[in-house]
Amino acid sequence: MRYFDLVLTSEHNGIHPVDAELSRIDGVGREALLHIDSFGDGTGVLLYRLNGDRDAVVDAVEAHDSVISYDVLDVEAENTFHLYVHVHPGEPAGTLMALCYEFALIIDTPIEFTDRGGVLVTIVGTHDMLREALKAVPDHISVSIQQVGQYSPGTRDMLSMLTDRQREVFETAVEMGYYDIPRQVNQGELADELECAPSTVDEHLRKAESKMLSALLRSTDPA
Repeated sequence: MRYFDLVLTSEHNGIHPVDAELSRIDGVGREALLHIDSFGDGTGVLLYRLNGDRDAVVDAVEAHDSVISYDVLDVEAENTFHLYVHVHPGEPAGTLMALCYEFALIIDTPIEFTDRGGVLVTIVGTHDMLREALKAVPDHISVSIQQVGQYSPGTRDMLSMLTDRQREVFETAVEMGYYDIPRQVNQGELADELECAPSTVDEHLRKAESKMLSALLRSTDPA
């Protein structure tokens, strides 16, 4: 099995009109789209992890014509919560789901969001089916291939377990050579780059490392 990491961009931005609306709400961040699916009648479901102004999200989805029903779940201390929304058909989600059904492909969630209104999606399947699916994407959806490789279940979503800040600190540490041998930067230099205290860098790195190493050990446990 192979995977393609794709950035999909449509004229309305986001993966669905409701998604585009969420992206425009001040004080709300879309951390990830954790689940997406469609039904025989063309409607679909989206499950988000969001942060920020919960009330603003509720107001937006209640007023949106594409929303059939919704629920807000797991409100957390850090103002992070989940949004389940049942929606009428919309693009590019409709095309994405149709291609997955036609070519027997899997969407490996979470789906992430780019700064330019696109969505970063990992699609899994045989190499031939992935290539045929790309050929079938309509012209109104822009597709950019970011990465191609051999698919290994259970390890590609580790970064999704981190908070936005933990991920930012961890990715900055990797990019600046904190984990190189020999180490290229220390925590003080990372703190200067991230404009925070060295103790904050240390805390975020420890939490990120703990989460990902625990997940890696679970994924390789023969039991």
